[in-house]
Amino acid sequence: MPEEFNFDNIRPYTEEEAKGAIQRITHQDEFQAILDYIFDKKEHNLLKKEASEAKTIHEFQKAFMGPLVRNIQNKTTDGVSASGFENLKNVDPRLFIANHRDITLDSSILANQMVEHGLETCEVTWGDNLMVSPFVVDFGKINRMITVFREGSPREMLVMSQRLSAYIRHSISEKKKSVWIAQSKGRTKDGNDKTDIGVLKMLMLSGKDSLLENIKELNITPVTISFEWEPCDTLKLRELYISIKEKYIKEKTEDLNSIIGGITGHKGHIHISIGNSINTMLNHYHESLSQKDLLKEVSGLIDLEIYRSFKLWPTHYYAYDLLFNTTKFNKNYSDLTAKLFNERKEKALKKIGNQISDYKTAESIFLKIYANPVINKIDNGFLE
Repeated sequence: MPEEFNFDNIRPYTEEEAKGAIQRITHQDEFQAILDYIFDKKEHNLLKKEASEAKTIHEFQKAFMGPLVRNIQNKTTDGVSASGFENLKNVDPRLFIANHRDITLDSSILANQMVEHGLETCEVTWGDNLMVSPFVVDFGKINRMITVFREGSPREMLVMSQRLSAYIRHSISEKKKSVWIAQSKGRTKDGNDKTDIGVLKMLMLSGKDSLLENIKELNITPVTISFEWEPCDTLKLRELYISIKEKYIKEKTEDLNSIIGGITGHKGHIHISIGNSINTMLNHYHESLSQKDLLKEVSGLIDLEIYRSFKLWPTHYYAYDLLFNTTKFNKNYSDLTAKLFNERKEKALKKIGNQISDYKTAESIFLKIYANPVINKIDNGFLE
């Protein structure tokens, strides 16, 4: 561990710390509330017993987190499919850079799939704005969450970014643990998944070799999640519409509402895909490239892998046809999909109706949330 940084307030719990956290978690009212909300009453005693008796992080995740995520999937989705996980066995740790659609489910579904494929879960970056109580802190840190501090003076933010960068590199290179981080600082609101150069700049604040070698050391591997129905599409529509005319100011309860909406909202089918490491493609670039140009190329490589891997559902094809007034993809959706989509669209527009002065603009925003993945595939040659 580098001497110049102390990682204690951002790192996940150690195995020793996890033992105490497990006991605190399983004896809190919030834990019982999760049991009451997600599980049938007949399952409570067994789940509580197995969770409280877990001796390691992996055992806790297998005893409680796995059933928790599976129950959410069973109740709010029409099934979760996965691809690429077979390529993770017996390979070096990596930095998963992922498109980000839901605050908690993106990384939770990834972790559950890793457990189901016999893999150890990765560490996950999580904003400190989500650490709203001691229970949530315990729950996050026992699930390998790395705290990302969001606020501070410019000097404080630089130091925190340097420390985060150093910890991620330390975790991958020294601890041999994979890490998940979103491709941008927040969720994708408009359906246009795009890697923020700022995230890559943060990652390059650490490393002892050349820029190109420092990038390769992280073994960047894109991860793509695709929801048939965006569980928070109404909330995203509201934010995008308001942002057209004024600076959007987040309400105090908004993150919590998004977490609850993401967990409880119907999501239809979900697909999660592990892409290819970009290291092979990086061999085509020369050390002489400037940081600006190289990071631009790296962001493009990540984006292309995400566009390639994104699973298009009937909702995406229908939204594209509706947006452009075409029947180009009408073989990819049914009349039922069209009916359900239009009902959902009208419900979303009605819900924020008192804030809408331009119906057509708001409707276009809603359609793009679903149509942009199709546009990205077309624009990058993955779909005709």
